[in-house]
Amino acid sequence: MSEVITLAHGAGGKATAKLIDEVFITAFGAANPGELADAAVLATGARSAFTTDSYVVSPIRFPGGSIGDLAVNGTVNDLAVSGAIAQYLSAGFVIEEGLEMEELGAIVADMAAAAAAAGVRIVTGDTKVVPKGAADQLFINTAGLGTVPEGRELGATRAQPGDAVILSGPIAAHGMAVMLARGNLALEADIRTDSAPINHLVEALYQALDPGDVRWMRDPTRGGLATVANELAKGSGHAVLLEDEAIPVETAVRGACDMLGIDPLYVANEGRLVAVVADDAAQAAVSALQAAGAPQPGVIGQIRPGPEGVVAIRNAFGGTRLVDMLVGDPLPRIC
Repeated sequence: MSEVITLAHGAGGKATAKLIDEVFITAFGAANPGELADAAVLATGARSAFTTDSYVVSPIRFPGGSIGDLAVNGTVNDLAVSGAIAQYLSAGFVIEEGLEMEELGAIVADMAAAAAAAGVRIVTGDTKVVPKGAADQLFINTAGLGTVPEGRELGATRAQPGDAVILSGPIAAHGMAVMLARGNLALEADIRTDSAPINHLVEALYQALDPGDVRWMRDPTRGGLATVANELAKGSGHAVLLEDEAIPVETAVRGACDMLGIDPLYVANEGRLVAVVADDAAQAAVSALQAAGAPQPGVIGQIRPGPEGVVAIRNAFGGTRLVDMLVGDPLPRIC
């Protein structure tokens, strides 16, 4: 029987990677073969970065955010972690018949406010209206264009044994905020999304460090920190050792994850930066992030020589366990 698309194919884990490799890369190729980054850096005279993303989060409003600001922040962040300075966005709307005009206006206002906060302009767009039942209120696609300053070269292959892994703040808030907002878990907690632009954090790193000391960056969205760490290990040909006690998780978020049996490492974030920097630049990187407003930056791990492609996490007692990529989709439609 022919394989069909499942929710797991949209979760950012193993099924997503298989889908990208076997369907999209096979058909389209890759802008930079062997390196699947969050945006393609293009040679168009001045170096440019171009990215696109679609947002189908349910519900379209959740504590601390909406599908509107999420769509802007997500695209800005994909450009930022590719070393680009985001400039322009497009916005495409698939609107379900019956959505209240007031709600649509509020979502668009959220987008405008998010764009202003990130310092970008929404310059073009499109709208389509589909019959009731053909969508879920509102889907948004955004594309973003930015410029990459000279000297910025990022990639997993640039990570070296001994390099430090940096995280800008507590993980897992976005995914849990969306899940609880659905109201079908009989669970209440004061959890707000972490959705925010991180381009100012990236620029703070580059202002404080030699560009060559910034090796690799990601925003850990679908599949969470565990999945991007596995992408890093696989792409670098080295191992990643994370320190459990160094990874911040807010108390309410950890409690909700524990009650639902979900590991925070696999929960999506929409306003966090993970970076690999040279070991001797780690403290300067943390200080720069803190000065730029990162909520709880710190060193959470290290690049190790091997075993190749492996991610492990060490607990407070010195024991370690392997951390694989996300399998399945415990949190569908969180972005």
